[in-house]
Amino acid sequence: MKRAAPFLAIFVIQALCAFFFVSDILSSVLGLRTSPISWEMRELMEIGASLGLVLGVVVGGLMLRRALRERNHAEERLRRASGAFMDLLQERFTEWGLTASERDVALFAIKGMSTAEIAALRSTSEGTVKAQTNAIYRKAGVSGRPQLLSLFIDDLMRDDGTVRAAANHTGSAA
Repeated sequence: MKRAAPFLAIFVIQALCAFFFVSDILSSVLGLRTSPISWEMRELMEIGASLGLVLGVVVGGLMLRRALRERNHAEERLRRASGAFMDLLQERFTEWGLTASERDVALFAIKGMSTAEIAALRSTSEGTVKAQTNAIYRKAGVSGRPQLLSLFIDDLMRDDGTVRAAANHTGSAA
């Protein structure tokens, strides 16, 4: 709510200023009679309304600039996190001793692709992909795709910023 307060304040100021100018024009066009005010007071009101609109443009521009800067910073953090995730994937794939084909299949599986989609992308049979995913799960010491993905999520969510200790996975050759 604290971050929304400046936006709300600028919106209210600009709305009041716009209302002043629009009501002034409409009263003239429609011939509405209003009680006269001194020209000095009218000039002060117009100057105040104009300053309010200018202030709204300036502050709005500054807020837009800050929002764009924050967005760019967030995109940079996302790029770094994405790179860290890819490094983590490669580290785990090496730790588990995955073959090049298993690495491809594991990456597609982590991305959420189905066995049929992976088979089509790799121009291989679904049976081959199933055999490779079973080998991946065995080498990683998990029972399925959700557990495989949770290994990486756990690594990324560690509070101390370190990667979990490498597990000693000794699976029997099938």
